[in-house]
Amino acid sequence: MLREQLTEKILDIKRSKGWSWKHIAEEIGGVSPLLVVGALLGQMKLVKPLAKKAAMLFGLTGDEERMLNEVPNRGTPMPPTDPLVYRFYELVMVNGPALKVLIEEEFGDGIMSAIDFDMEIERQPNPKGDRVKITMSGKFLPYKYYGSEQGIQEYGVKEA
Repeated sequence: MLREQLTEKILDIKRSKGWSWKHIAEEIGGVSPLLVVGALLGQMKLVKPLAKKAAMLFGLTGDEERMLNEVPNRGTPMPPTDPLVYRFYELVMVNGPALKVLIEEEFGDGIMSAIDFDMEIERQPNPKGDRVKITMSGKFLPYKYYGSEQGIQEYGVKEA
């Protein structure tokens, strides 16, 4: 079985049971709902205890349970074609340069981790139409300045 086939099987079961992603994430638990859903869609892995819970919930085989615990090939073709996913791509294309220089000004020469990372989604009621609030928190990872001599900073942290 290919990982994409397991995703389709999980989606078929979700649909036939009438479950919401919220229900599924609560049943499996243990980590962020975003990570649980990402894993069931094939973009993340579930640690063994959570893969077992997911397998029990969906009635999966032992091989399918083990597949949920494998490190996946992540990502989608670029640019994305789904309009909602494309808007995230557009958000980064348009705002990325400003976010980059603001992060560098505050933290130094480095990146925001997408691995040591948290994200939350919440609905904010608004009379003009509800809003989607996304909070992202990634560890700052300064670049290492290889071969730096004594007295020269080794990492790209903000200089005093």
